Amino acid sequence: MIIAIVGPTGVGKTKLSIELAKRLNAIIINCDAVQVYKELDIGSAKIKKEEMENIPHFLIDFLNISDNYSVCDYQRDGRKIIDNNKDKNIIIVGGTGLYLKALLYSYNFSTDISNNTYDNLSNEELYEKALLKDPNMNIHINNRKRLINFLNKDTVINELKPLYDVIYIGLTTNRDNLYNIINKRVDEMFLKGLEKEAESLFLKYPNAKILSTAIGYKEFIPYFNKEYSLEEVKNKIKQNSRHYAKRQYTWFNNQMDINWFDTNYDNFSETIEKIDKFIKKC
Repeated sequence: MIIAIVGPTGVGKTKLSIELAKRLNAIIINCDAVQVYKELDIGSAKIKKEEMENIPHFLIDFLNISDNYSVCDYQRDGRKIIDNNKDKNIIIVGGTGLYLKALLYSYNFSTDISNNTYDNLSNEELYEKALLKDPNMNIHINNRKRLINFLNKDTVINELKPLYDVIYIGLTTNRDNLYNIINKRVDEMFLKGLEKEAESLFLKYPNAKILSTAIGYKEFIPYFNKEYSLEEVKNKIKQNSRHYAKRQYTWFNNQMDINWFDTNYDNFSETIEKIDKFIKKC
Protein backbone atom coordinates (compact mmCIF):
# COMPACT_ATOMS: atom_id res chain seq x y z
CA MET A 1 0.00 0.00 0.00
CA ILE A 2 1.22 3.48 -0.88
CA ILE A 3 -0.07 6.54 0.93
CA ALA A 4 0.81 10.10 -0.08
CA ILE A 5 0.41 12.80 2.56
CA VAL A 6 0.22 16.30 1.10
CA GLY A 7 -0.82 19.78 2.12
CA PRO A 8 0.55 23.26 2.65
CA THR A 9 3.68 24.07 4.61
CA GLY A 10 3.32 23.85 8.39
CA VAL A 11 0.00 22.00 8.43
CA GLY A 12 1.25 18.87 10.27
CA LYS A 13 2.21 16.40 7.53
CA THR A 14 5.38 15.14 9.23
CA LYS A 15 3.64 14.37 12.52
CA LEU A 16 0.88 12.51 10.71
CA SER A 17 3.38 10.48 8.68
CA ILE A 18 5.14 9.26 11.82
CA GLU A 19 1.92 8.23 13.57
CA LEU A 20 0.58 6.40 10.50
CA ALA A 21 3.93 4.71 9.85
CA LYS A 22 3.92 3.29 13.38
CA ARG A 23 0.43 1.90 12.90
CA LEU A 24 1.10 0.51 9.44
CA ASN A 25 4.70 -0.59 9.96
CA ALA A 26 5.57 1.59 6.96
CA ILE A 27 8.66 3.24 5.57
CA ILE A 28 8.64 6.97 4.74
CA ILE A 29 9.85 8.70 1.59
CA ASN A 30 10.45 12.43 1.82
CA CYS A 31 8.88 14.57 -0.89
CA ASP A 32 10.23 18.00 0.05
CA ALA A 33 12.67 19.55 -2.41
CA VAL A 34 14.62 21.36 0.32
CA GLN A 35 14.82 18.60 2.91
CA VAL A 36 16.77 16.36 0.54
CA TYR A 37 19.82 18.52 1.38
CA LYS A 38 22.09 18.12 4.38
CA GLU A 39 22.57 21.08 6.74
CA LEU A 40 19.33 22.81 5.68
CA ASP A 41 17.73 21.90 8.98
CA ILE A 42 16.05 24.77 10.81
CA GLY A 43 14.87 26.70 7.76
CA SER A 44 13.31 23.62 6.15
CA ALA A 45 11.70 22.38 9.39
CA LYS A 46 13.43 19.06 8.77
CA ILE A 47 12.52 16.21 11.09
CA LYS A 48 15.23 15.36 13.63
CA LYS A 49 16.66 11.86 13.84
CA GLU A 50 15.20 11.25 17.31
CA GLU A 51 11.77 12.31 16.02
CA MET A 52 11.84 9.59 13.34
CA GLU A 53 11.23 6.98 16.06
CA ASN A 54 13.40 4.40 14.24
CA ILE A 55 11.14 4.50 11.20
CA PRO A 56 13.18 4.14 7.98
CA HIS A 57 13.26 7.47 6.11
CA PHE A 58 14.44 7.84 2.52
CA LEU A 59 15.46 10.75 0.29
CA ILE A 60 15.99 13.10 3.21
CA ASP A 61 19.19 14.76 4.41
CA PHE A 62 21.42 12.96 1.90
CA LEU A 63 22.66 15.55 -0.62
CA ASN A 64 25.45 18.08 -0.28
CA ILE A 65 24.27 21.68 -0.58
CA SER A 66 26.55 22.20 -3.56
CA ASP A 67 24.80 19.37 -5.45
CA ASN A 68 22.10 20.02 -8.03
CA TYR A 69 19.12 17.69 -7.83
CA SER A 70 16.39 17.67 -10.45
CA VAL A 71 12.85 16.35 -10.69
CA CYS A 72 14.22 13.60 -12.92
CA ASP A 73 16.74 12.63 -10.23
CA TYR A 74 14.01 12.44 -7.62
CA GLN A 75 11.78 10.39 -9.94
CA ARG A 76 14.59 7.88 -10.55
CA ASP A 77 15.59 7.56 -6.89
CA GLY A 78 12.03 7.43 -5.58
CA ARG A 79 10.88 4.75 -7.99
CA LYS A 80 13.88 2.63 -7.10
CA ILE A 81 12.90 2.80 -3.42
CA ILE A 82 9.29 1.90 -4.23
CA ASP A 83 10.35 -1.03 -6.40
CA ASN A 84 12.75 -2.31 -3.73
CA ASN A 85 10.06 -2.18 -1.05
CA LYS A 86 7.05 -3.72 -2.76
CA ASP A 87 6.46 -5.94 0.26
CA LYS A 88 6.12 -2.94 2.61
CA ASN A 89 3.66 -0.15 3.23
CA ILE A 90 5.05 3.13 1.95
CA ILE A 91 4.20 6.65 3.06
CA ILE A 92 5.31 9.55 0.86
CA VAL A 93 5.16 12.87 2.66
CA GLY A 94 5.90 16.43 1.57
CA GLY A 95 4.63 19.48 -0.19
CA THR A 96 6.64 19.48 -3.43
CA GLY A 97 3.85 18.58 -5.81
CA LEU A 98 5.93 18.27 -8.97
CA TYR A 99 8.22 15.73 -7.30
CA LEU A 100 5.21 13.70 -6.22
CA LYS A 101 3.53 13.69 -9.60
CA ALA A 102 6.74 12.86 -11.44
CA LEU A 103 7.26 9.96 -9.06
CA LEU A 104 3.80 8.45 -9.20
CA TYR A 105 2.64 9.21 -12.74
CA SER A 106 3.95 8.34 -16.21
CA TYR A 107 5.96 11.53 -16.22
CA ASN A 108 8.53 11.27 -19.00
CA PHE A 109 10.70 14.20 -19.97
CA SER A 110 12.00 15.15 -23.36
CA THR A 111 15.75 15.38 -23.71
CA ASP A 112 15.41 18.39 -25.99
CA ILE A 113 14.41 21.85 -24.86
CA SER A 114 11.30 23.18 -26.57
CA ASN A 115 11.54 26.43 -28.54
CA ASN A 116 8.08 27.75 -27.72
CA THR A 117 8.36 31.57 -27.56
CA TYR A 118 4.98 32.09 -25.81
CA ASP A 119 4.47 35.35 -27.70
CA ASN A 120 0.74 35.14 -27.06
CA LEU A 121 1.14 35.24 -23.25
CA SER A 122 1.77 38.19 -20.97
CA ASN A 123 4.37 38.06 -18.20
CA GLU A 124 1.58 37.52 -15.68
CA GLU A 125 0.23 34.57 -17.66
CA LEU A 126 3.72 33.10 -18.04
CA TYR A 127 4.27 33.44 -14.31
CA GLU A 128 1.00 31.69 -13.43
CA LYS A 129 1.73 28.92 -15.94
CA ALA A 130 5.18 28.42 -14.39
CA LEU A 131 3.68 28.20 -10.89
CA LEU A 132 1.25 25.55 -12.06
CA LYS A 133 4.21 23.57 -13.34
CA ASP A 134 6.05 23.92 -10.05
CA PRO A 135 4.91 25.94 -6.99
CA ASN A 136 8.56 26.00 -5.86
CA MET A 137 9.46 28.03 -8.94
CA ASN A 138 11.40 31.11 -7.90
CA ILE A 139 11.61 33.34 -10.98
CA HIS A 140 10.61 37.01 -10.90
CA ILE A 141 7.47 37.86 -12.84
CA ASN A 142 9.38 40.43 -14.93
CA ASN A 143 12.11 38.01 -15.98
CA ARG A 144 10.36 36.86 -19.14
CA LYS A 145 13.37 35.06 -20.61
CA ARG A 146 13.87 32.86 -17.55
CA LEU A 147 10.16 32.10 -17.32
CA ILE A 148 10.11 30.94 -20.94
CA ASN A 149 13.25 28.85 -20.47
CA PHE A 150 11.70 27.25 -17.39
CA LEU A 151 8.50 26.38 -19.25
CA ASN A 152 10.44 24.95 -22.19
CA LYS A 153 12.68 22.78 -20.03
CA ASP A 154 11.83 19.17 -19.13
CA THR A 155 8.68 19.14 -21.24
CA VAL A 156 6.36 16.21 -20.56
CA ILE A 157 6.05 14.20 -23.74
CA ASN A 158 3.22 11.80 -23.00
CA GLU A 159 -0.20 11.65 -21.41
CA LEU A 160 0.07 11.36 -17.64
CA LYS A 161 -1.29 8.14 -16.18
CA PRO A 162 -0.97 6.85 -12.61
CA LEU A 163 1.64 4.11 -12.22
CA TYR A 164 0.70 2.99 -8.71
CA ASP A 165 -2.41 2.57 -6.58
CA VAL A 166 -2.08 5.45 -4.14
CA ILE A 167 -4.27 6.80 -1.36
CA TYR A 168 -3.89 10.59 -1.35
CA ILE A 169 -4.37 12.23 2.04
CA GLY A 170 -4.39 16.00 2.40
CA LEU A 171 -4.17 17.92 5.67
CA THR A 172 -5.82 21.32 5.75
CA THR A 173 -7.09 24.04 8.07
CA ASN A 174 -8.72 27.41 7.59
CA ARG A 175 -6.57 30.17 6.13
CA ASP A 176 -6.31 32.34 9.24
CA ASN A 177 -5.26 29.41 11.38
CA LEU A 178 -2.72 28.23 8.82
CA TYR A 179 -1.20 31.69 8.51
CA ASN A 180 -0.93 31.94 12.30
CA ILE A 181 0.79 28.55 12.41
CA ILE A 182 3.24 29.62 9.70
CA ASN A 183 4.03 32.90 11.46
CA LYS A 184 4.62 31.17 14.80
CA ARG A 185 6.79 28.51 13.17
CA VAL A 186 9.02 31.14 11.60
CA ASP A 187 9.37 32.86 14.99
CA GLU A 188 10.42 29.51 16.48
CA MET A 189 12.98 29.00 13.71
CA PHE A 190 14.67 32.25 14.66
CA LEU A 191 14.68 31.24 18.33
CA LYS A 192 16.32 27.94 17.34
CA GLY A 193 19.12 29.78 15.52
CA LEU A 194 18.04 30.20 11.90
CA GLU A 195 20.14 33.35 11.45
CA LYS A 196 23.29 31.54 12.59
CA GLU A 197 22.50 28.53 10.40
CA ALA A 198 21.95 30.69 7.32
CA GLU A 199 25.10 32.74 7.92
CA SER A 200 27.22 29.61 8.27
CA LEU A 201 25.81 28.06 5.10
CA PHE A 202 26.25 31.17 2.95
CA LEU A 203 29.87 31.40 4.07
CA LYS A 204 30.51 27.73 3.26
CA TYR A 205 28.50 27.57 0.02
CA PRO A 206 28.33 31.09 -1.45
CA ASN A 207 27.30 29.82 -4.90
CA ALA A 208 24.86 27.10 -3.91
CA LYS A 209 21.69 27.37 -5.99
CA ILE A 210 19.42 25.99 -3.28
CA LEU A 211 20.37 28.78 -0.86
CA SER A 212 19.26 31.41 -3.35
CA THR A 213 15.92 29.73 -4.05
CA ALA A 214 14.71 28.05 -0.84
CA ILE A 215 12.29 29.93 1.41
CA GLY A 216 13.91 30.42 4.78
CA TYR A 217 17.35 31.01 3.31
CA LYS A 218 17.08 33.20 0.23
CA GLU A 219 15.53 36.01 2.30
CA PHE A 220 18.83 36.40 4.18
CA ILE A 221 20.74 37.52 1.07
CA PRO A 222 19.74 41.23 1.32
CA TYR A 223 20.32 41.04 5.09
CA PHE A 224 23.90 39.87 4.64
CA ASN A 225 24.30 42.62 2.02
CA LYS A 226 23.10 45.09 4.69
CA GLU A 227 19.97 45.96 2.71
CA TYR A 228 17.44 44.39 5.13
CA SER A 229 17.08 44.38 8.88
CA LEU A 230 16.68 41.03 10.64
CA GLU A 231 13.04 41.84 11.33
CA GLU A 232 12.48 42.47 7.62
CA VAL A 233 14.01 39.07 6.87
CA LYS A 234 11.68 37.39 9.34
CA ASN A 235 8.62 39.14 7.90
CA LYS A 236 9.67 38.24 4.36
CA ILE A 237 10.04 34.57 5.26
CA LYS A 238 6.56 34.62 6.79
CA GLN A 239 5.11 36.33 3.72
CA ASN A 240 6.81 33.97 1.25
CA SER A 241 5.75 30.94 3.30
CA ARG A 242 2.12 32.09 3.30
CA HIS A 243 2.20 32.71 -0.45
CA TYR A 244 3.79 29.30 -0.99
CA ALA A 245 1.05 27.62 1.05
CA LYS A 246 -1.58 29.24 -1.15
CA ARG A 247 0.19 28.00 -4.29
CA GLN A 248 0.40 24.50 -2.85
CA TYR A 249 -3.37 24.37 -2.36
CA THR A 250 -3.91 25.52 -5.93
CA TRP A 251 -1.46 22.98 -7.32
CA PHE A 252 -2.77 19.94 -5.45
CA ASN A 253 -6.41 20.79 -6.13
CA ASN A 254 -5.69 21.15 -9.85
CA GLN A 255 -3.33 18.23 -10.28
CA MET A 256 -4.48 15.41 -8.01
CA ASP A 257 -7.57 13.86 -6.46
CA ILE A 258 -6.84 14.60 -2.81
CA ASN A 259 -8.92 13.40 0.14
CA TRP A 260 -8.76 16.43 2.44
CA PHE A 261 -9.04 16.27 6.21
CA ASP A 262 -9.40 19.23 8.56
CA THR A 263 -6.66 19.13 11.18
CA ASN A 264 -7.73 19.22 14.82
CA TYR A 265 -4.74 20.88 16.48
CA ASP A 266 -6.35 20.66 19.93
CA ASN A 267 -6.74 16.92 19.55
CA PHE A 268 -4.47 15.69 16.77
CA SER A 269 -5.13 12.06 17.70
CA GLU A 270 -8.72 12.59 16.51
CA THR A 271 -7.41 13.59 13.09
CA ILE A 272 -5.17 10.52 13.01
CA GLU A 273 -8.09 8.24 13.89
CA LYS A 274 -10.26 9.67 11.10
CA ILE A 275 -7.52 9.23 8.53
CA ASP A 276 -6.65 5.74 9.79
CA LYS A 277 -10.30 4.65 9.42
CA PHE A 278 -10.44 6.16 5.94
CA ILE A 279 -7.31 4.27 4.87
CA LYS A 280 -8.68 0.99 6.19
CA LYS A 281 -11.89 1.51 4.20
CA CYS A 282 -9.85 2.14 1.08
